[in-house]
Amino acid sequence: MSSEQQISHWDRSAAEPDVDAPFEGDATADLAIIGGGFTGLSTALHGAERGLDCLVLEAERIGHGGSGRNVGLVNAGVWHPPAAVRAALGPTYGPRFVERFGAAPEYVFSLIERHQIRCEPARQGTIHAAHAPSALKGLRGRLDEWQRLGAPVELLSAEDAHRMIGGGRFAGGLYDRRAGTVNPMGYVRGLARAALGAGARIATGVRATGLIRDGDGWRVKTRRGTIQARTVVLATNAYTDDLWPGLSRVFTLIPYFQLATEPLGAAGDTILPGRQGLWDTAPIMTSLRKDVEGRLMIGSMGRVIGDAQSGVSRRWAERQLRRMFPDLGPVAFDSAWHGHIALTPDHLPRIHRLAEGLYTPIGYNGRGITTGTVFGKAMAELLTGMDPADLPLPLSDMQTLRSGVLRSRVYDIAFTANQIVKGIGI
Repeated sequence: MSSEQQISHWDRSAAEPDVDAPFEGDATADLAIIGGGFTGLSTALHGAERGLDCLVLEAERIGHGGSGRNVGLVNAGVWHPPAAVRAALGPTYGPRFVERFGAAPEYVFSLIERHQIRCEPARQGTIHAAHAPSALKGLRGRLDEWQRLGAPVELLSAEDAHRMIGGGRFAGGLYDRRAGTVNPMGYVRGLARAALGAGARIATGVRATGLIRDGDGWRVKTRRGTIQARTVVLATNAYTDDLWPGLSRVFTLIPYFQLATEPLGAAGDTILPGRQGLWDTAPIMTSLRKDVEGRLMIGSMGRVIGDAQSGVSRRWAERQLRRMFPDLGPVAFDSAWHGHIALTPDHLPRIHRLAEGLYTPIGYNGRGITTGTVFGKAMAELLTGMDPADLPLPLSDMQTLRSGVLRSRVYDIAFTANQIVKGIGI
């Protein structure tokens, strides 16, 4: 694969092979799944294991969207602390959601082990780093709640954080031992391999162009044929198009960029020596992690401006690494990319029932690995007889955002300005 075709560093480094599965002609299936990312392939794997004839339609390649462009943090929970989740979802769904998403990293790593997915799994936890002393108070509140629930989470002092990170200027952090990191493209390709092994079918390079209700089922139109399916799951999240009217307007689209250094060798041994992933509490978040080859991946909200060799994003990354690790010296970058996050108004995901036999889990707010995996399993269970009341959160109707497009543009301007300002050190 040429460098022009690679969508991220993970695309190049994933040990799991790509899945190239052309499709021609008409087909039938119990379940048609549109989207070959974490959600679609988890749905296909769990659905096939439960006896459903599943067919995944991916418009590009497996992991082409957010799954292959992910940071690779396998985090527990969501943006909100547990109490806020319980308040938002109520006494039935709130505690259930907190419990299932608190255990989500364990389930992801169990799938990796069961199917021997080659994705560089590291179960050493993640660090939510306080960018300022005031942010440490909020992290302390999260700590108290998680510890009451028995979660292995601990508060780091500024000195502890500096030691675990190998640098940085953080006021402390929240260390969550449940979490970890993976090569996200390796994970999504491994899910595809496992789904195929369970009996699911996958078609790549096939874009769904129409959805038509047909009797008790659906006709999914493509330029290469028509699929007749009893049920359809739209598993496209932030990469949702106009296939179902209005669905791309239920969230605000947020870009997120990353740059990968070349392997640092011995110079990087003291940086994240335990291979924990890191993200901070700043309003415009920064993430940092290391892969098995000793590369650092640093990212933040916004688009890539320029490339790995030159431009605003590279200058931003150079300055951030120099600020955090002044003894590291000059570094070379070998790749830069960005993806998209589907941000909901309340920072909670959704499972929409769009019509009879048509569902979409959506709005992951940057937690694609765990949310996509858990929701894929839940969709398979729902479609094989589980009571909808047992879902992680209630089925809901689609509600579009009037200002979503405008917010996306405003955010894009702010993120670009942040890169420029921090890249030149103003």
